[in-house]
Amino acid sequence: MVPMTFRRTRRLLAALLTGLLLVGIGGVVALMAAWNGARHDTTGVIEFENALDIPPLADSRTDADGTRVFDLTMQRGTTDLGHGPATETWGVNGSYLGPTVRADRGGRVRLNVSNELSVASTLHWHGMHLPAAMDGGPHQMIEPGETWSPEWTIDQAAASLWYHPHLHGATAEHVYRGIAGMFLIDDAETPELPSSYGVDDVPLIVQDKRFRDGQLDLRPGMFTEAGIIGSDILVNGTPAPFFDVTTERVRLRLLNASNARTYNFTFTEGVTFDLIATDGGLLAAPVRLSHLMLSPGERAEIVVSVPAGSSTVLRSVTQPLGLDMWTNRFSGGDDSLDILELRAGPSLTPNTAVPDELVAQRDLGEPTVTRTFSISGSNEINDQTMDMGRIDEVVEVNTTEMWEVRNGTGAPHNFHVHDVQFQILDSRDPALAGPKDTVYIPPGETVRLLMRFEHYTDPEVPYMYHCHILAHEDRGLMGQFVVIDASAHQDRVPQRLPQAGHHH
Repeated sequence: MVPMTFRRTRRLLAALLTGLLLVGIGGVVALMAAWNGARHDTTGVIEFENALDIPPLADSRTDADGTRVFDLTMQRGTTDLGHGPATETWGVNGSYLGPTVRADRGGRVRLNVSNELSVASTLHWHGMHLPAAMDGGPHQMIEPGETWSPEWTIDQAAASLWYHPHLHGATAEHVYRGIAGMFLIDDAETPELPSSYGVDDVPLIVQDKRFRDGQLDLRPGMFTEAGIIGSDILVNGTPAPFFDVTTERVRLRLLNASNARTYNFTFTEGVTFDLIATDGGLLAAPVRLSHLMLSPGERAEIVVSVPAGSSTVLRSVTQPLGLDMWTNRFSGGDDSLDILELRAGPSLTPNTAVPDELVAQRDLGEPTVTRTFSISGSNEINDQTMDMGRIDEVVEVNTTEMWEVRNGTGAPHNFHVHDVQFQILDSRDPALAGPKDTVYIPPGETVRLLMRFEHYTDPEVPYMYHCHILAHEDRGLMGQFVVIDASAHQDRVPQRLPQAGHHH
């Protein structure tokens, strides 16, 4: 009996070891397959067959008091995003994305935002300088069937801003489903530039998507904390888009409206471009570039000339995100993606050349306060996750501050501050020389941001600062600050904010 037991035990051990080996080999094979499958290269394989959709300019009317009134309705629908006409989407005044809101500096605006989504949401005016109660952050929730009507006077330089939901815990889903649009500010004081909307002045809302059975795939990416990384690229909701260039120069207003993907934009055929504006407005002078990196939420305006009778492809190529090899691969850093084809006609209409000088940059003054923020751990700022009731920072109005923000993790992060446009100090990158509200921070690095807080105070309604990789924001990588007039508000800053509007 003993030998039999011994043989059985030996067979059992052998089977166990074989099983472990197979699991090990299977695991390695699965990892290798995931690694290889995580790199996307669509260069040269996209057949650009769809004319680029240009978001319509939002209709408006003027009230008796001169206020321009816009009506925006968040709604559900279906849209053909390249996977059939039955893809369920959300949009504003339509089934996917929203109209371009355009307003003048010095003008007063009111936006009637109605929610027909059947779930609560918000609409935030990204990059806008405005009162905190009008900001559209997580404290300004709009319940289904309700209308919210923020109103303010546009008081900032010409810029390409945008709008999108900003509810705590579900911003990523709401933006991914399609709630987003451009908000352009015009200023009579700016130099003459290409400005015929949809002809030589074209918004490009760039997003990556993943699909499953013809529907948007909302599952997070494998081996990444960043959320959804997709290889289907939409521009203004158009898959495989082309744009017919009819003028000698075309001004492109680039918006990275993706949830997590960073793009490193370039053109094929050796075409270079002039960078003329960043998030918050025009640079002091144009900068000739061949590549431009934009992380989620960032914008840039570029002017490109495509020779008559030729074409060039706007492409995103691999990029220096500062990540380790593994994180870089699963965050999209190894990807090369064709985005949009520009096709120039046989003869092109002359239009405005880019001037050598654009606008003088604001002098924000010397900082009187320095604050430090460390992105750490699992979606924490200064070792804390977002708390809707906690005021993290109290800022004095009419002061200039220095915010030092460090990415203390190995993950990709960027940083967005509401209400202000900041200047990035210490950077030699010309793409970071203009007014900014969002900036990428590589792991282990610190950015120093100079910003001035003006005009609006409210001791009880906060603005946000957060990572604009939306899954990170939803998980709590966000904080709140109030701007006060110390002489009037010092004793009125509450210990805790009301939790109203906190939805998951």
